[in-house]
Amino acid sequence: MPGKTHKGLAKRFKVTATGKVKHRNANRGHLMGKKSGNRKRRLRQDGVRTGFNAAYIVEALRPSN
Repeated sequence: MPGKTHKGLAKRFKVTATGKVKHRNANRGHLMGKKSGNRKRRLRQDGVRTGFNAAYIVEALRPSN
């Protein structure tokens, strides 16, 4: 029986064609008034995971574990 994709990770991360792991940044839900414009602008960009974290995520997203 083939393995299953980890659905919680599939909703939060995306693996690009080159193998990078992209994610949305936290701290954007509320209380935005006290954050500077530069900080809010940086938080709009997608983050990228690297190293062991990225390898673990890619393996968990692969349907045939």
